[in-house]
Amino acid sequence: MTTDIPNLKGGGTISEFDQRLRDEANEDLADIIHDAPTSKTQIIAIYGKGGIGKSFTLANLSHMMAEQGKRVLLIGCDPKSDTTSLLFGGKACPTIIETSTRKKLAGEEVKIGDVCFKRGGVFAMELGGPEVGRGCGGRGIIHGFELLEKLGFHDWDFDYVLLDFLGDVVCGGFGLPIARDMAQKVILVASNDLQSLYVANNVCSAVEYFRKLGGNVGVAGLVINKDDGSGEAAAFAKAVDIPVLAAIPQDDDLRKKSANYQIVGTMQSQWGALFAALGDEVAVAPPVRPNPLTQDGLLDLFDASETGGNVTLEPATDADMRGKNAMPVESLEVIYDAV
Repeated sequence: MTTDIPNLKGGGTISEFDQRLRDEANEDLADIIHDAPTSKTQIIAIYGKGGIGKSFTLANLSHMMAEQGKRVLLIGCDPKSDTTSLLFGGKACPTIIETSTRKKLAGEEVKIGDVCFKRGGVFAMELGGPEVGRGCGGRGIIHGFELLEKLGFHDWDFDYVLLDFLGDVVCGGFGLPIARDMAQKVILVASNDLQSLYVANNVCSAVEYFRKLGGNVGVAGLVINKDDGSGEAAAFAKAVDIPVLAAIPQDDDLRKKSANYQIVGTMQSQWGALFAALGDEVAVAPPVRPNPLTQDGLLDLFDASETGGNVTLEPATDADMRGKNAMPVESLEVIYDAV
Protein backbone atom coordinates (compact mmCIF):
# COMPACT_ATOMS: atom_id res chain seq x y z
CA MET A 1 0.00 0.00 0.00
CA THR A 2 1.37 3.42 -0.94
CA THR A 3 1.24 6.14 1.72
CA ASP A 4 0.71 9.72 0.61
CA ILE A 5 2.50 12.60 2.30
CA PRO A 6 2.01 16.36 1.79
CA ASN A 7 3.70 17.88 -1.24
CA LEU A 8 5.10 21.16 0.07
CA LYS A 9 6.14 22.44 -3.36
CA GLY A 10 3.00 22.23 -5.40
CA GLY A 11 0.13 21.25 -3.13
CA GLY A 12 -1.56 17.85 -3.00
CA THR A 13 0.35 14.79 -1.93
CA ILE A 14 3.27 12.70 -3.11
CA SER A 15 3.76 9.03 -2.37
CA GLU A 16 6.48 7.64 -0.12
CA PHE A 17 7.95 6.08 -3.26
CA ASP A 18 8.21 9.48 -4.94
CA GLN A 19 9.74 10.95 -1.81
CA ARG A 20 12.35 8.21 -1.52
CA LEU A 21 13.34 8.74 -5.13
CA ARG A 22 13.63 12.45 -4.43
CA ASP A 23 15.81 11.72 -1.41
CA GLU A 24 18.15 9.61 -3.56
CA ALA A 25 18.55 12.40 -6.10
CA ASN A 26 18.18 15.49 -3.92
CA GLU A 27 21.69 16.83 -4.25
CA ASP A 28 21.54 19.91 -6.43
CA LEU A 29 24.05 18.91 -9.11
CA ALA A 30 22.71 20.87 -12.04
CA ASP A 31 24.68 24.03 -11.30
CA ILE A 32 27.95 22.16 -10.75
CA ILE A 33 29.85 22.43 -14.00
CA HIS A 34 33.31 21.05 -13.23
CA ASP A 35 32.73 18.32 -10.65
CA ALA A 36 31.44 14.81 -11.36
CA PRO A 37 28.24 13.64 -9.61
CA THR A 38 29.00 12.21 -6.18
CA SER A 39 25.93 10.05 -5.56
CA LYS A 40 26.85 6.37 -5.31
CA THR A 41 24.16 5.23 -7.73
CA GLN A 42 23.72 7.38 -10.80
CA ILE A 43 20.14 7.21 -12.04
CA ILE A 44 20.16 8.42 -15.63
CA ALA A 45 17.09 8.94 -17.84
CA ILE A 46 17.67 8.68 -21.59
CA TYR A 47 15.19 10.50 -23.81
CA GLY A 48 14.75 10.64 -27.56
CA LYS A 49 12.27 10.49 -30.40
CA GLY A 50 10.76 7.09 -31.10
CA GLY A 51 12.90 5.18 -33.59
CA ILE A 52 15.96 7.39 -33.15
CA GLY A 53 18.07 4.57 -31.72
CA LYS A 54 17.75 4.85 -27.93
CA SER A 55 17.45 1.11 -27.47
CA PHE A 56 20.47 0.48 -29.72
CA THR A 57 22.51 3.07 -27.86
CA LEU A 58 21.45 1.90 -24.41
CA ALA A 59 21.90 -1.81 -24.99
CA ASN A 60 25.44 -1.30 -26.25
CA LEU A 61 26.28 1.37 -23.67
CA SER A 62 25.07 -0.79 -20.78
CA HIS A 63 26.98 -3.81 -22.12
CA MET A 64 30.17 -1.77 -22.40
CA MET A 65 29.77 -0.26 -18.92
CA ALA A 66 29.37 -3.76 -17.48
CA GLU A 67 32.48 -4.82 -19.41
CA GLN A 68 34.25 -1.90 -17.75
CA GLY A 69 33.42 -3.42 -14.38
CA LYS A 70 30.32 -1.38 -13.51
CA ARG A 71 27.13 -2.81 -12.05
CA VAL A 72 24.39 -1.69 -14.44
CA LEU A 73 20.60 -1.99 -14.35
CA LEU A 74 18.78 -1.18 -17.60
CA ILE A 75 15.06 -0.45 -17.28
CA GLY A 76 12.93 -0.09 -20.40
CA CYS A 77 10.18 2.49 -19.83
CA ASP A 78 8.82 2.46 -23.38
CA PRO A 79 5.40 0.76 -23.88
CA LYS A 80 6.87 -0.96 -26.98
CA SER A 81 9.03 -2.94 -24.53
CA ASP A 82 11.92 -3.11 -27.00
CA THR A 83 14.74 -1.62 -24.90
CA THR A 84 16.16 -5.02 -23.97
CA SER A 85 15.58 -6.73 -27.33
CA LEU A 86 19.10 -6.14 -28.63
CA LEU A 87 20.63 -7.14 -25.30
CA PHE A 88 18.77 -10.46 -25.35
CA GLY A 89 19.32 -11.30 -29.00
CA GLY A 90 15.80 -10.33 -30.06
CA LYS A 91 14.02 -12.31 -27.37
CA ALA A 92 11.10 -10.57 -25.69
CA CYS A 93 11.56 -9.90 -22.01
CA PRO A 94 8.42 -10.50 -19.86
CA THR A 95 7.30 -7.07 -18.70
CA ILE A 96 6.62 -6.07 -15.13
CA ILE A 97 3.09 -4.91 -15.97
CA GLU A 98 1.95 -8.09 -17.72
CA THR A 99 3.72 -10.35 -15.22
CA SER A 100 2.13 -8.51 -12.30
CA THR A 101 -1.32 -8.83 -13.86
CA ARG A 102 -0.90 -12.55 -14.49
CA LYS A 103 0.50 -13.23 -11.04
CA LYS A 104 -2.23 -11.23 -9.36
CA LEU A 105 -4.94 -13.24 -11.10
CA ALA A 106 -3.22 -16.41 -9.91
CA GLY A 107 -2.92 -15.08 -6.35
CA GLU A 108 0.88 -15.04 -6.51
CA GLU A 109 3.57 -12.46 -5.79
CA VAL A 110 5.99 -11.18 -8.44
CA LYS A 111 9.59 -12.22 -7.80
CA ILE A 112 12.83 -10.73 -9.13
CA GLY A 113 13.47 -13.72 -11.38
CA ASP A 114 10.08 -13.25 -13.04
CA VAL A 115 10.94 -9.84 -14.47
CA CYS A 116 14.70 -9.21 -14.23
CA PHE A 117 17.18 -10.99 -16.49
CA LYS A 118 20.89 -10.65 -17.13
CA ARG A 119 23.37 -10.98 -19.96
CA GLY A 120 26.97 -9.88 -20.29
CA GLY A 121 26.92 -8.52 -16.76
CA VAL A 122 23.90 -6.27 -17.43
CA PHE A 123 20.71 -6.64 -15.40
CA ALA A 124 17.67 -5.63 -17.42
CA MET A 125 13.89 -5.42 -17.23
CA GLU A 126 10.95 -3.89 -19.07
CA LEU A 127 8.14 -1.98 -17.37
CA GLY A 128 5.81 -2.52 -20.33
CA GLY A 129 2.44 -0.89 -20.86
CA PRO A 130 -1.16 -1.47 -21.91
CA GLU A 131 -2.26 -2.61 -25.33
CA VAL A 132 -3.32 0.13 -27.74
CA GLY A 133 -6.59 1.69 -26.68
CA ARG A 134 -6.71 -0.22 -23.38
CA GLY A 135 -5.11 2.17 -20.96
CA CYS A 136 -2.69 5.01 -20.35
CA GLY A 137 0.97 4.30 -21.07
CA GLY A 138 2.08 6.98 -18.62
CA ARG A 139 0.00 5.46 -15.84
CA GLY A 140 1.56 2.11 -16.67
CA ILE A 141 4.99 3.63 -16.05
CA ILE A 142 3.91 4.93 -12.65
CA HIS A 143 2.43 1.55 -11.72
CA GLY A 144 5.61 -0.15 -12.88
CA PHE A 145 7.81 1.94 -10.60
CA GLU A 146 5.50 1.25 -7.68
CA LEU A 147 6.05 -2.45 -8.29
CA LEU A 148 9.81 -1.90 -8.46
CA GLU A 149 9.68 -0.42 -4.99
CA LYS A 150 7.89 -3.51 -3.70
CA LEU A 151 10.65 -5.64 -5.24
CA GLY A 152 13.23 -3.72 -3.22
CA PHE A 153 14.44 -1.09 -5.68
CA HIS A 154 15.95 1.10 -2.96
CA ASP A 155 18.03 -1.74 -1.55
CA TRP A 156 19.62 -2.75 -4.85
CA ASP A 157 23.33 -2.14 -5.32
CA PHE A 158 24.12 -0.68 -8.75
CA ASP A 159 26.58 1.89 -10.02
CA TYR A 160 24.20 2.96 -12.78
CA VAL A 161 20.47 2.69 -13.36
CA LEU A 162 19.63 3.59 -16.97
CA LEU A 163 16.01 4.47 -17.75
CA ASP A 164 14.85 4.42 -21.38
CA PHE A 165 12.03 6.93 -21.90
CA LEU A 166 10.13 7.92 -25.02
CA GLY A 167 10.83 11.61 -25.55
CA ASP A 168 7.96 12.46 -27.90
CA VAL A 169 5.31 11.50 -25.34
CA VAL A 170 5.08 14.28 -22.80
CA CYS A 171 2.21 13.20 -20.53
CA GLY A 172 2.03 11.55 -17.12
CA GLY A 173 4.56 8.90 -16.24
CA PHE A 174 6.86 9.62 -19.16
CA GLY A 175 7.93 12.83 -17.45
CA LEU A 176 8.54 11.21 -14.03
CA PRO A 177 12.36 11.40 -13.99
CA ILE A 178 12.28 15.13 -14.67
CA ALA A 179 9.11 16.19 -12.85
CA ARG A 180 9.76 14.20 -9.68
CA ASP A 181 13.57 14.24 -9.45
CA MET A 182 13.78 10.50 -10.00
CA ALA A 183 17.08 10.87 -11.87
CA GLN A 184 20.15 13.00 -11.35
CA LYS A 185 20.63 13.66 -15.02
CA VAL A 186 19.18 13.26 -18.49
CA ILE A 187 20.93 12.14 -21.67
CA LEU A 188 19.41 13.00 -25.04
CA VAL A 189 19.65 10.86 -28.18
CA ALA A 190 19.04 12.60 -31.50
CA SER A 191 20.17 12.76 -35.10
CA ASN A 192 20.69 15.48 -37.68
CA ASP A 193 16.99 15.85 -38.40
CA LEU A 194 14.46 18.42 -37.31
CA GLN A 195 11.99 16.06 -35.63
CA SER A 196 14.48 14.34 -33.31
CA LEU A 197 16.01 17.70 -32.37
CA TYR A 198 12.52 19.09 -31.78
CA VAL A 199 11.98 16.30 -29.23
CA ALA A 200 15.41 16.92 -27.66
CA ASN A 201 14.60 20.62 -27.36
CA ASN A 202 11.25 19.82 -25.72
CA VAL A 203 13.02 17.70 -23.11
CA CYS A 204 15.42 20.58 -22.47
CA SER A 205 12.40 22.85 -22.00
CA ALA A 206 10.91 20.40 -19.49
CA VAL A 207 14.19 20.26 -17.56
CA GLU A 208 14.38 24.04 -17.43
CA TYR A 209 10.71 24.35 -16.41
CA PHE A 210 11.08 22.02 -13.44
CA ARG A 211 14.41 23.60 -12.48
CA LYS A 212 12.53 26.86 -12.06
CA LEU A 213 10.10 25.03 -9.76
CA GLY A 214 12.95 23.79 -7.59
CA GLY A 215 13.85 20.54 -9.36
CA ASN A 216 17.41 19.25 -9.50
CA VAL A 217 17.59 17.29 -12.76
CA GLY A 218 20.05 18.50 -15.41
CA VAL A 219 21.09 17.45 -18.90
CA ALA A 220 24.40 15.60 -19.10
CA GLY A 221 24.66 15.83 -22.87
CA LEU A 222 23.65 14.65 -26.32
CA VAL A 223 24.42 11.40 -28.13
CA ILE A 224 24.24 11.91 -31.90
CA ASN A 225 23.07 8.68 -33.49
CA LYS A 226 23.18 7.92 -37.23
CA ASP A 227 25.50 10.88 -37.65
CA ASP A 228 25.88 11.75 -41.34
CA GLY A 229 28.23 14.64 -40.63
CA SER A 230 25.80 17.37 -41.65
CA GLY A 231 26.25 19.07 -38.28
CA GLU A 232 22.76 20.12 -37.20
CA ALA A 233 22.77 18.05 -34.00
CA ALA A 234 26.18 19.39 -32.97
CA ALA A 235 24.94 22.93 -33.68
CA PHE A 236 21.88 22.23 -31.52
CA ALA A 237 24.04 21.03 -28.63
CA LYS A 238 26.16 24.17 -28.86
CA ALA A 239 23.08 26.40 -29.03
CA VAL A 240 21.42 24.90 -25.93
CA ASP A 241 24.79 24.74 -24.15
CA ILE A 242 25.13 20.99 -23.57
CA PRO A 243 28.07 18.74 -24.57
CA VAL A 244 28.09 16.09 -27.28
CA LEU A 245 28.91 12.86 -25.45
CA ALA A 246 29.39 10.77 -28.60
CA ALA A 247 28.68 10.75 -32.32
CA ILE A 248 27.69 7.30 -33.57
CA PRO A 249 28.16 7.31 -37.35
CA GLN A 250 25.58 6.38 -39.93
CA ASP A 251 27.23 3.15 -40.98
CA ASP A 252 25.92 0.08 -42.80
CA ASP A 253 27.82 -2.30 -40.52
CA LEU A 254 26.13 -0.81 -37.46
CA ARG A 255 22.74 -0.96 -39.18
CA LYS A 256 23.12 -4.63 -40.07
CA LYS A 257 24.39 -5.63 -36.64
CA SER A 258 21.56 -3.77 -34.94
CA ALA A 259 18.98 -5.40 -37.23
CA ASN A 260 20.45 -8.82 -36.38
CA TYR A 261 20.47 -8.10 -32.61
CA GLN A 262 24.25 -8.17 -32.35
CA ILE A 263 26.02 -6.33 -29.53
CA VAL A 264 28.74 -3.93 -30.69
CA GLY A 265 29.34 -2.37 -27.26
CA THR A 266 32.24 -4.69 -26.49
CA MET A 267 35.98 -4.41 -26.90
CA GLN A 268 35.83 -7.42 -29.23
CA SER A 269 34.01 -5.19 -31.74
CA GLN A 270 35.51 -2.58 -34.04
CA TRP A 271 33.05 -0.17 -32.39
CA GLY A 272 34.19 -1.02 -28.87
CA ALA A 273 36.39 2.05 -28.43
CA LEU A 274 33.49 4.35 -29.37
CA PHE A 275 31.18 2.88 -26.72
CA ALA A 276 33.98 2.70 -24.17
CA ALA A 277 34.54 6.43 -24.62
CA LEU A 278 30.78 7.02 -24.32
CA GLY A 279 30.72 5.02 -21.09
CA ASP A 280 33.55 7.16 -19.71
CA GLU A 281 31.73 10.36 -20.69
CA VAL A 282 28.43 9.23 -19.16
CA ALA A 283 30.20 8.41 -15.90
CA VAL A 284 31.66 11.87 -15.34
CA ALA A 285 29.40 14.25 -17.32
CA PRO A 286 27.80 16.68 -14.86
CA PRO A 287 24.11 17.54 -15.28
CA VAL A 288 23.86 21.11 -16.53
CA ARG A 289 21.00 23.52 -17.00
CA PRO A 290 20.19 23.79 -20.73
CA ASN A 291 19.06 26.86 -22.66
CA PRO A 292 16.16 25.55 -24.79
CA LEU A 293 15.54 27.15 -28.16
CA THR A 294 12.41 28.74 -29.51
CA GLN A 295 10.76 27.10 -32.49
CA ASP A 296 12.28 29.72 -34.77
CA GLY A 297 15.67 29.20 -33.16
CA LEU A 298 15.42 25.47 -33.83
CA LEU A 299 14.46 26.10 -37.47
CA ASP A 300 17.46 28.41 -37.85
CA LEU A 301 19.76 25.39 -37.42
CA PHE A 302 18.57 24.12 -40.81
CA ASP A 303 18.48 25.41 -44.36
CA ALA A 304 15.26 27.45 -44.58
CA SER A 305 14.49 26.01 -48.02
CA GLU A 306 14.32 22.53 -46.48
CA THR A 307 12.33 23.28 -43.34
CA GLY A 308 9.92 26.02 -44.37
CA GLY A 309 11.75 28.48 -42.19
CA ASN A 310 11.24 31.19 -44.82
CA VAL A 311 7.44 30.80 -44.83
CA THR A 312 5.45 33.90 -43.84
CA LEU A 313 2.25 33.33 -41.87
CA GLU A 314 -0.74 34.77 -43.74
CA PRO A 315 -3.73 35.50 -41.47
CA ALA A 316 -7.04 33.94 -42.51
CA THR A 317 -10.20 36.01 -42.81
CA ASP A 318 -13.78 35.32 -41.83
CA ALA A 319 -14.65 35.01 -45.52
CA ASP A 320 -11.94 32.38 -45.92
CA MET A 321 -13.47 30.33 -43.16
CA ARG A 322 -17.04 30.55 -44.46
CA GLY A 323 -16.06 29.65 -48.03
CA LYS A 324 -19.16 29.20 -50.22
CA ASN A 325 -21.33 30.12 -47.24
CA ALA A 326 -19.85 33.59 -47.08
CA MET A 327 -22.56 36.24 -47.30
CA PRO A 328 -22.31 40.00 -46.90
CA VAL A 329 -23.59 41.11 -43.52
CA GLU A 330 -25.10 44.54 -43.12
CA SER A 331 -23.19 46.68 -40.71
CA LEU A 332 -24.94 47.82 -37.52
CA GLU A 333 -22.66 50.80 -37.31
CA VAL A 334 -24.53 54.13 -37.18
CA ILE A 335 -23.10 56.63 -39.65
CA TYR A 336 -23.87 60.28 -39.05
CA ASP A 337 -23.97 62.82 -41.85
CA ALA A 338 -21.29 65.44 -41.69
CA VAL A 339 -22.53 68.78 -40.41
